[in-house]
Amino acid sequence: MQNRLVLTATVDREDALRYTPAGLPVLEMWLRHQSRQTSCGFERDVACEMQAVLIGDNARKLSGTLAGNTVNVTGFIAQRSLRNPRLVLHIEYVEFVKG
Repeated sequence: MQNRLVLTATVDREDALRYTPAGLPVLEMWLRHQSRQTSCGFERDVACEMQAVLIGDNARKLSGTLAGNTVNVTGFIAQRSLRNPRLVLHIEYVEFVKG
């Protein structure tokens, strides 16, 4: 079973493109999300910031174009590494939201 997270967020900042030892392009960024959600019949404002990473060809193609833009992203959440339990959104798909 594959579970995917879909999120609309603004890219607060993006790091410079880097490469893994295996040569894969990696683009790290920080996303800011705000929305109004219904939970148990009550509406509430929600907001969060999260670190995200885009790996592969899309990282190379989108590097330098994301910061300041609102995007719809699809991906999955995983801990940063075996030794670092902090959660990171691994982006698999990016779509720019038209303002």
